[in-house]
Amino acid sequence: MRELIIIVAIAALVIGLIWFVVPRPSPGMVLVEKGVFSMGDSREEGNINELPVHEVSITYDFLIGKYEVTFDEYDEFCESTGRKKPRDIWEWGRGSRPVIDISWWDAVAYCNWLSDMEGLPHAYDSDGNLVDKEGIPTSDPSQVKGYRLPTEAEWEYAARGGTKSKDYRYAGSNILGLVAWYNNNSGGKTREVGRRSSNELGINDMSGNVWEWCSDWYDSMYYSRSSSINPYNSDSAVYKVARGGCWSSSELTCRISARYPFRPDDSLSRVGFRICRTVYSD
Repeated sequence: MRELIIIVAIAALVIGLIWFVVPRPSPGMVLVEKGVFSMGDSREEGNINELPVHEVSITYDFLIGKYEVTFDEYDEFCESTGRKKPRDIWEWGRGSRPVIDISWWDAVAYCNWLSDMEGLPHAYDSDGNLVDKEGIPTSDPSQVKGYRLPTEAEWEYAARGGTKSKDYRYAGSNILGLVAWYNNNSGGKTREVGRRSSNELGINDMSGNVWEWCSDWYDSMYYSRSSSINPYNSDSAVYKVARGGCWSSSELTCRISARYPFRPDDSLSRVGFRICRTVYSD
């Protein structure tokens, strides 16, 4: 009997250790399993910055927000830190609408705060570099433990449905109105998250509603030189990448492969973000 108790105790300890080492999909997060996909405009209907189409391998699992970060979630961060809340200048409403009028730097600050709340190392240093668990800048997203913005490659892979992809034009369908708020159905404003159909992985609003900040710096010719394994553009430039299109976008701009540059200091009514986190094991 004593031996059985010891075995059970050891098993419980091991399970507990696994629980703290390997992130589980928490409410609002979706697991994206590692895999290989074709990145870029395979339909030849977009811009030159979406070419060449190239094979990308994501060698680690990651978690990504099921929804874009909302005003409610971001306001909690502001109240906790004393940060000024973003404006609702157009009076569209706050609550469960995606937070807007926040810069790339604001989004990064939110990610680091969320890491603090869960006892994780920061994903970004004060210069906006991705850093590993020791705080050392890295160009390898698999070594980043805290909450962060997705890389361009992670974003597109998740939007395409990961290993469950059906090769849709938009995130979850070839019919944009089923999955997105865009210029033909949004009424000229953002909408509450999760009100359109999700994609193959159960992720919502990756096409339309708001453009979403990514971690990468923007380079219109990046695809011609990017790595085929876990790509992330850490080379400082003028703009950061945003993906997905928004409430004022056309069908062409809401395609999964569409890329757009915004200055990291810009705070616009068209741009928000969603969070991401590497499934990291020590």
